[in-house]
Amino acid sequence: MAKKSTNYPLPKLLTRKPNSHKGDYGHALLIGGSPAMAGAISLASMAALRGGAGLVTVAVPAGIQGTVAQFDPSYMTVGLEMDLAGQIPFHQRDTLTALAKSKSCIGIGPGLGTSRGIEMLVCDLYTQLRQPMVIDADALNALSQRTEPLADAAGPRILTPHPGEFRRLAKGRYLPKGSWSRIASDMAKAHNAIIVLKGHRTVVTDGQQVYNNNTGNAGMATGGCGDVLTGLITALVGRGYSPMDAACLGVYLHGTAGDLAVKTTGKESLIASDLIDFIESAFLAMEKNK
Repeated sequence: MAKKSTNYPLPKLLTRKPNSHKGDYGHALLIGGSPAMAGAISLASMAALRGGAGLVTVAVPAGIQGTVAQFDPSYMTVGLEMDLAGQIPFHQRDTLTALAKSKSCIGIGPGLGTSRGIEMLVCDLYTQLRQPMVIDADALNALSQRTEPLADAAGPRILTPHPGEFRRLAKGRYLPKGSWSRIASDMAKAHNAIIVLKGHRTVVTDGQQVYNNNTGNAGMATGGCGDVLTGLITALVGRGYSPMDAACLGVYLHGTAGDLAVKTTGKESLIASDLIDFIESAFLAMEKNK
């Protein structure tokens, strides 16, 4: 059971050396997208750029590659073969495995869609790829189809479920009010994973320690904000933060960006892309307050 006496300390920002280059800050791979949800993977990928990743590659179905590429010229795109629904089929497993080989961290799930092939693909990558992986959205739903959703991870795993996704990962386990953090901690400990339980006050746990976030606001209860968090955490892991530190720092910066954005937009008008615009300001605010 997680320790409850103290809150996991927020990690300090890593400094960039004057003589560094893009290769020093990781190469993030984002996997996702489908015909109806090209924006989700694009938001995640733009957030990875703003999170400081040295390089970002986005792997999407070929049918939406042009759309995704137009969102930002700073990341690279790879078009994958599609099934009849325009989604990524299972037989692209080898292509993605080869693509992931040289990457520092992988983010998977935003806009991915649902199908039996995607379930098989996500589960295969989860149990085969040794690189750190941030798992969100439809990738979480794919894992929830397994008997033991979090079992047999091949490497470090950060899962970022909202309440509905967490219920599915818990596989019918009784979730009484006030117990979710404890149950998330138990699940994380059993499978050596990091769970980011998103909500009004997001909780991050590795099964031993717990970070209770205090940033963010109700304006962030809008589609796409979770995709931004996925990209941000993926970038931070790739830059060299430990999975737990990256998850905590990502959640904090994500919420801070929302708190800064809402001063301009108001809670009613905040949208996910506003968060990306204020990630830079969130970093600067953290620098100022250190």
